[in-house]
Amino acid sequence: MPTQFQLQQLSESLERKLLFDELHKTIYSTDASAYRMIPIAVAFPKTNEDIVKLMQFATQYKISLTPRTAGTSLAGQTVGSGIIVDVSKYFTSIISFDADKKTITVQPGVIRDELNLYLKPHGLFFGPNTSTSNRCMMGGMVGNNSSGTTSIRYGVTRDKIVEIKAILSDGSMVVFNEISSNDFIEKTKGNSLESKIYHTIYKELSNVENQKEIVKEFPKPEIHRRNTGYAVDLLLKSDLFSGLEPTINLGKLLCGSEGTLAFTTEITLKVDDLPPSNNVMVVAHFHTVQESLEAVVVAMKHHLYTCEMMDDTILDCTKNNREQSKNRLFIEGNPKAIMMFEVASDSMIDAENQANALIDDLQDGNFGYALIKLYGEDINKIIELRKAGLGLLGSIVGDNKAADSIEDTAVELSDLPNYIAEFAAMMKRYNQDAIYYAHAGAGELHLRPVLNLKKKEDVVLFRTIATEVALLVKKYRGSLSGEHGDGIVRGEFIPFMIGDKNYELLKRIKSAFDPNAILNIGKIVNTSKMDENLRVEAGRVEPEIQTIQDFSDSLGVLRLAEKCNGSGDCRKLPSAGGTLCPSYRATLNEKDTTRARANALREYLTNSEKDNKFNHKELYEVFELCVSCKACASECPSNVDVAALKAEFLYQYQKANGYSIRNRIFASNSKLNQLGSLLPSFTNFVVNLPIVKQSLGVATQREVPLLAKTTFRKWYKDECKSQEPRAKIQNGKVYLFCDEFTNYYDVSVGIDAFELLTKLGYEVVVINHEESGRAYISKGFLEEAQAIANKNVAIFKDLISEDTPLIGIEPSAILTFRDEYIRLAKDNEGAEKISKNALTIEEFFKKEITAGKIHSEQFSDVEKTIKIHGHCHQKSLSSVEATFAMLNLPKNSSVTIYNSGCCGMAGSFGYEKEHYDISMQMGEDTLFPKIRSTNSDTVIAAAGTSCRHQIFDGTNRKALHPVTILRDCLKYKI
Repeated sequence: MPTQFQLQQLSESLERKLLFDELHKTIYSTDASAYRMIPIAVAFPKTNEDIVKLMQFATQYKISLTPRTAGTSLAGQTVGSGIIVDVSKYFTSIISFDADKKTITVQPGVIRDELNLYLKPHGLFFGPNTSTSNRCMMGGMVGNNSSGTTSIRYGVTRDKIVEIKAILSDGSMVVFNEISSNDFIEKTKGNSLESKIYHTIYKELSNVENQKEIVKEFPKPEIHRRNTGYAVDLLLKSDLFSGLEPTINLGKLLCGSEGTLAFTTEITLKVDDLPPSNNVMVVAHFHTVQESLEAVVVAMKHHLYTCEMMDDTILDCTKNNREQSKNRLFIEGNPKAIMMFEVASDSMIDAENQANALIDDLQDGNFGYALIKLYGEDINKIIELRKAGLGLLGSIVGDNKAADSIEDTAVELSDLPNYIAEFAAMMKRYNQDAIYYAHAGAGELHLRPVLNLKKKEDVVLFRTIATEVALLVKKYRGSLSGEHGDGIVRGEFIPFMIGDKNYELLKRIKSAFDPNAILNIGKIVNTSKMDENLRVEAGRVEPEIQTIQDFSDSLGVLRLAEKCNGSGDCRKLPSAGGTLCPSYRATLNEKDTTRARANALREYLTNSEKDNKFNHKELYEVFELCVSCKACASECPSNVDVAALKAEFLYQYQKANGYSIRNRIFASNSKLNQLGSLLPSFTNFVVNLPIVKQSLGVATQREVPLLAKTTFRKWYKDECKSQEPRAKIQNGKVYLFCDEFTNYYDVSVGIDAFELLTKLGYEVVVINHEESGRAYISKGFLEEAQAIANKNVAIFKDLISEDTPLIGIEPSAILTFRDEYIRLAKDNEGAEKISKNALTIEEFFKKEITAGKIHSEQFSDVEKTIKIHGHCHQKSLSSVEATFAMLNLPKNSSVTIYNSGCCGMAGSFGYEKEHYDISMQMGEDTLFPKIRSTNSDTVIAAAGTSCRHQIFDGTNRKALHPVTILRDCLKYKI
């Protein structure tokens, strides 16, 4: 094992330093599997030379190199005790493209969906489509021989391999592509490692007994999705080995080898014409899983592009997911399972006819109690719902989780109903209500028992069920792995699945490629036991962790962190849409993902021996760039609310380490503004002096927001004294929340809101109440925030109702009633009551528009083009669509919503000098370029005060609150 000094020497020889601190070893100790192995270091090579140096080092010190891209592997392929080699940051180039040959060459860190964005203008795409396609990378897809939802039409990754450039374990470069049999024989001659590889394969597969053994024991050739061991059965198709094909490509052997044979640096792929543009999705609802599988046999006689299944467990998980609940509106009743049958054609008439013919066949067989056709955007919604399946399973509350052990079995399609019937009977014997979903049309279902791997008896059951399923799959000559790979979870079953003789053959092939045993050791051959190195320790004493926030909805703060199953949704890029995760998008560092934060917190809360388990500098480092946007609370299918975790962490950490002066100032901003507002001009002058900003650690590039000449409360008080007649009150009373931002900075917006509502016939009441506490929450001053929450709940709980709602102007302030107050307030019942009727002003307008109380005739017909940037908390906890409805009230307004992610200001975050650059980078990811490309006479709408300041700082464009825009459109004179 190398010393720290030797690791440091290696680091200094690489273009990008090697990391071997505790934090990085922790966050790279897991992937999306059930396994945890602490590596000795993490490398981020920038060049092939870096990889060669890593191989030389691994050979010298007899350690393993584990290649990794997005780290979404489900079988433990990307965890290891040696050096993790992460190529996701620097090996990300598209190297060449040949439109005529329909081939493209990429580095392993190219994301699958990014590749298809590049290909789309050429009418082409890469067919294999995993549920993780917006963050999974081509190196991982090759390593696992991924397939996904489209394999029934477009095949698997192995089918697309044209050429692989790789580095062998001795550091030599090699190219594997299609060659003639004669060229293969020539390559067996010589003393290079490449020659020895070709010689070994020729020797082993020329042996007739070996050929017979492979044909006898490997999965049925009709099963296209199979990854059991190395794909030596496919090589038998060559005329070198009694087959008929005159050419052979060892690149196909590397596909599915999980980085155990060579280190891939370039991949050339075949790509396909884009699918037909007209499609129909038939969604069949079933009372039983068995019925749904019998229907698949009928449906697959049609020309389907998708044939996917989801069971009721996953569908139930979507009900409580903020993002996916919007995608399940097509569900009728309570199906035990649904099937997604997609047909497509260049003609919509033909696609419709295909869908109708499919429905007729299903009805003739009495399959399904509801057969629904979806079109257009609704198809995209159900596809996103299906893709979220794995992450959704992580949202199951408690220690019982959907376990990865048997989730990747594949059998011949005609065997699927009988196989599942036997599987279901086995599950019944173990009192298991298993989860079923995925690729029914390809004979593969992701089957998951629900187990608590913290209990020793369930770890025993983990193995028992895996063993029995292996026996069952073998009975049908299926594949234990269809697309997720063998890794750790299935590796020890390979000898049984393909026979001991074939397993020894695989070991000899591995040894030929990797004689010094440095490439991803312990995967496919010589694997550890499937019930060792688990992420959680069975039989452990569960740590008792006291928190100020109420995490009972997840059965505690630790279990909230444990909801993260590593699916990596937080690694998607801006092109994938949404907001998650702004810090990762800006840095492209795994450390700055939601996943890393949850995993690090889980690790330290579980294993720390300190009384205050939060008191670790590593946790401070991993949470530092979290901007508490709350995208994770909605876009993460597992509902891991890292903003809540960060607030708790900061509170606990600062209890032990103290609060900085700057944090105290930012947290107490409202109280300080109360004093500053007595002399606003003087205050504005002082706080914007460079020396003051420098002394407080505020970025000198920023202008500190200016206090208004008066406060909104004072304006309201003076307005109430006015004897001028007000508009007729016809629509009832509303309470306007006077948040700390509107009160001191954005007074004009508060006035606009008051006058707008008043002119529309509402009695607007502003009472004495506390600030929202948002600044205290963001800086971890949770005792102060809790006191504020308790006071506000006591003030409002008997006033606020559906008829008299609480309306807020600043999203981050009003939405504390819907979010943080539920965790903080002592009067939980009162907080819950208020939360149901605490609305952003945009939500209120949408509600009143629907009720017919506000209508277009009340507004001018002036033509206006408006672009909306949604506040992160709006997007997560509310809806930007409400702003869209509100601003569309004027008949001639043309309104669109930016797909703009996070602006990057995030309250005080963007003002902190050490975060200024990263804050601006977050804005540059999507928002700033969109605004710069927007016509100068287009109105930019942004409800968040931070958003408006960031937009001005980044683009020199002034954004307006939607209230101000709508108020200016009123017909009534004010």
